[in-house]
Amino acid sequence: MTSMKDRENAFENKFAHDAEMQFKAEARRNKLLGLWAADLMGKSGDDAQAYAKEVIKSDFEEAGDEDVFRKVHGDLGDKVSETDLRAKMAELMIAAKAQLIDEV
Repeated sequence: MTSMKDRENAFENKFAHDAEMQFKAEARRNKLLGLWAADLMGKSGDDAQAYAKEVIKSDFEEAGDEDVFRKVHGDLGDKVSETDLRAKMAELMIAAKAQLIDEV
């Protein structure tokens, strides 16, 4: 019976770890996206960092990526298409996960 309990605990620990890593990757992606968008808006330095924090905070409005998408798309206006913004979000998610793996 102990081996079943050990397996259960291992599965729960892996699930918790995976959820934590996904959260960190999304937060990192949102920061990278915010910095990218800030650059398109002509922001730099502290202004760019502040905008990136706004993008990170926007992710807490609802589940999923749509809240972040709406925030950035609304701020950028016609500087980027919806398709290009979604592609950039996907690209930056890959970069964020790679950065997290490199940090471990």
